[in-house]
Amino acid sequence: MPDARPSSAAPVTTAPDRRAALKARHRAAILHAARSLVAERSGPFFSADELAERADIARRTVFNHFASIDEILLTLCAEILDVIIDDFVSAVATRPVGADTLLALFDEITASLESTDLPATIASIGSLLGAPDVDDPRGDTLSDEAFTRVAERLLVEASRRHPGVDDLDVEILVHSLMSGVLVIAKRWVLLCGVRLDDDSRSQWRHLLNRLTSTLRSGYSSGS
Repeated sequence: MPDARPSSAAPVTTAPDRRAALKARHRAAILHAARSLVAERSGPFFSADELAERADIARRTVFNHFASIDEILLTLCAEILDVIIDDFVSAVATRPVGADTLLALFDEITASLESTDLPATIASIGSLLGAPDVDDPRGDTLSDEAFTRVAERLLVEASRRHPGVDDLDVEILVHSLMSGVLVIAKRWVLLCGVRLDDDSRSQWRHLLNRLTSTLRSGYSSGS
């Protein structure tokens, strides 16, 4: 009699597997629809009903995955900002740690910031959140939260790279740098909008050099 047991080469798909796949598809559809609507409308100017219709799902399904439209926008911002972490990890992956000091860590992070195409990243976030509006602080709030999240990811990587540095010092350094990047990013958008050309990139390099020079003096002792 043939063996009725399922072959180990062809595992039976379980209900939880199907649910997880459906959940992943819905989440991806929501994010894709949000990107599409933002691109069409030059900013986050859409309702939950419009998003659900574009994603071809029920409205309640949107909120099964995300607490709010702002949470969706934060997720999209985080995806864009992940390039900073990815570039940092890639840049240091093949490099020996060297001196386990704040100054060495500072130099690693600033080198990554200087080599990353941050103007393109910031322009993408500006396009996602819409033009700055003093009467609508939503964009500021979302960008602040997005940079806070990326700082937390960078903190994990920095601590892993330099376990010999006091964890509080690492946290202060990372948040100081990322808070500074957020400050000059907002200044850059005010000066240049979200255009990308030689002049705007030169403005960015000037602002970043000013930030790193100012902060570097605080860590020049190499303690």
